[in-house]
Amino acid sequence: MTRPTADADLAIETAGLTKRFGTQTAVDAVDLAVPRGAVFGFLGPNGSGKTTTIRMLLGLLRATSGAARVLGSPMPGALDDVLPRVGALVEGPAFSPFLTGEQNLRRFDAADRHSSSRTRDARVSAALDRVGLAHAAAKKAHAYSLGMKQRLGLANALLRPRELLVLDEPTNGLDPQGTREVRALIRSLSADGATVFVSSHLLAEVEQLCTHVGVLSGGRLVAQGTLDEFRRSGGRGRVQVRTPDFDIARRVFAQLGVEETRDAASDGLVGSMADGIEPETIVAALVSAGARVRGFEVVGASLEQRFVELTGEGFDVVA
Repeated sequence: MTRPTADADLAIETAGLTKRFGTQTAVDAVDLAVPRGAVFGFLGPNGSGKTTTIRMLLGLLRATSGAARVLGSPMPGALDDVLPRVGALVEGPAFSPFLTGEQNLRRFDAADRHSSSRTRDARVSAALDRVGLAHAAAKKAHAYSLGMKQRLGLANALLRPRELLVLDEPTNGLDPQGTREVRALIRSLSADGATVFVSSHLLAEVEQLCTHVGVLSGGRLVAQGTLDEFRRSGGRGRVQVRTPDFDIARRVFAQLGVEETRDAASDGLVGSMADGIEPETIVAALVSAGARVRGFEVVGASLEQRFVELTGEGFDVVA
């Protein structure tokens, strides 16, 4: 198998990572590069191969070809060294329904041969408190809501200090307050130096949380980079003009080939620039035509726009 060269600056790196199920290729020659300390948003339509990729990274599924390194070590060869440094929440948490939240965590902690029984109580208590479940520690897991089960899964991932957190849909089932709390938790983990790899279908969440993104479509990685690079890589730039002279601005837009996309506000107009048109040209033409320009801004493409351009599919953007 091809082996990626170890890079100390990368928490996750893959080279030609591929997984086939019979004649179906679920993940097709993926080359991921996730910097240490990043909050990396892993995006893609349902069935694009996100979870299959995550399972290969964690050694839960063997790749057909290609290779992966996690925290500098080859996977799955270095499972014993890597997994204690990785916290994961994949495909939703699974707990014993008739044990309490605290008992479930104690059970998982006891199964970790690297954990000390002497400090178990403190570890479990701290994990429950960090995800806001201290009040429900004695409640049976079957009585937990979906959102509470999701938080319990996060608590399990946080029983030990982790260098890397791999979270598959971490806000699934959470109400708005719970979503805000998980968002704050992810930010705090990142601030503490952990790398966070988040698979999500909520673009609003990714835009608020992530420093880097990668997009899968049909099993192939079609884009990756910083959030700003990802937006800037769109084909057409956008401009936003604040002016009370809408009719004049619209005529100028039409003459220059700037496609009007929407009214941004009562005194705003947004347009998508044609290739080769400089923003300065638009401003000069507006002034020359007599439009009163109260504000002008070059606006980066939204994450949603870039996603649709790359995959040809819409996406859930509800926060």
